[in-house]
Amino acid sequence: QVKLVESGGGLAQPGGSLNLSCTASNLVFAMYEMGWYRRAPGQQPELVARISKGGVPTYAETVKGRFTISRNNARNTVSLQMNSLKPEDTAMYYCNAAGIVTYLGDYWGQGTQVTVSS
Repeated sequence: QVKLVESGGGLAQPGGSLNLSCTASNLVFAMYEMGWYRRAPGQQPELVARISKGGVPTYAETVKGRFTISRNNARNTVSLQMNSLKPEDTAMYYCNAAGIVTYLGDYWGQGTQVTVSS
């Protein structure tokens, strides 16, 4: 059974930093595009960042220049370094693994809460 486990969420002050990590198991990690999504209360889920199997990142405009996504195919992990955090970054953050072909499937973690507040 494929499993994605997120860690690293918590409380940060505005302007602060957090690093989220997601560890995947029971899949061929290199065959998946990895991503981070977030959902704030009362809002639609939104893509935060994605990274291709080859390591090419894509970012939402709202986080460009502040967040950095990276992956380690040897360790089956994807990370999201979040700097210059703003209160509007407060949300539940979810790790996603999307197979590069349909039959590989699409998987989600349970989420980790990020709260930015003074």
